[in-house]
Amino acid sequence: MFGLFKRKPVLAGEDLLFQLETYKWLMKYFGGEDFYHNTQLVLPTDQFFPLRVGSSDEAVIATFAQVQVHAGMAKWPSKLIRQEHDADPHLGHTLLVKGSPSTANGTFSLREGKAYISFNPKLESNPARMVATFAHEFGHYLTCDLPEPPPGGWENWEFATDLTAVFLGFGIFSANTAFSFQQYTNTGTQGWSSQRSGYLSSNELLFALAIFCRLKGISPDVAKPYIKPTLRKVFRQCCRQVSGCDELINEIRSVNYVGAKDYKPARFE
Repeated sequence: MFGLFKRKPVLAGEDLLFQLETYKWLMKYFGGEDFYHNTQLVLPTDQFFPLRVGSSDEAVIATFAQVQVHAGMAKWPSKLIRQEHDADPHLGHTLLVKGSPSTANGTFSLREGKAYISFNPKLESNPARMVATFAHEFGHYLTCDLPEPPPGGWENWEFATDLTAVFLGFGIFSANTAFSFQQYTNTGTQGWSSQRSGYLSSNELLFALAIFCRLKGISPDVAKPYIKPTLRKVFRQCCRQVSGCDELINEIRSVNYVGAKDYKPARFE
């Protein structure tokens, strides 16, 4: 499908088809001149996040506002809500509670035309994950009331929303934070911890980022320095596969742009 590759493809079969159909779904309603001329590849730099704040609360609010601006949704009514802190799984020098409850990184709800986006306070110590979380939730906001579901139905909405965050320009943040594995040390306790964000794997998100760069005419070299070193090889492979797959890119570009103003008029003023 979509040509032959000398190397083993990063994505193939149903995974590749889902990315293709989701990009077509997004381009139908949010493509057009706005995507090609205004959507940017958001980088973890002062250019995109020129934050000068005096507290962690101010940092969260400022980051939320910057994500909303870069998503092109600055005028969309929204409210940020802080979740309760997760329970501490460490009960002593050597005791660890297995399976202790942990709330989601973020949540989205829509009431009377206004989005309510919550965040887990633990994100305050991980700005990149915070950006990825806010981008995902704004992806929900963007697509929540379209007249047709994402590919495969609304049960696939979370997976499609991960791709929506990439489509909005936040692919570097999404891929870098999809999975982390690191050592931790607390008072009297040490070990290893892992954390997963979102619903798609790093490889899937890197492939979506490669498609985004190709559609936008952005050189992969712009993104590479900001991708985690452990993921750069996979990103290069994704870019090679996408660059050799003109049929896929042309199919996405050929989608008839309908727009979403008829479905979201109040938010597109």
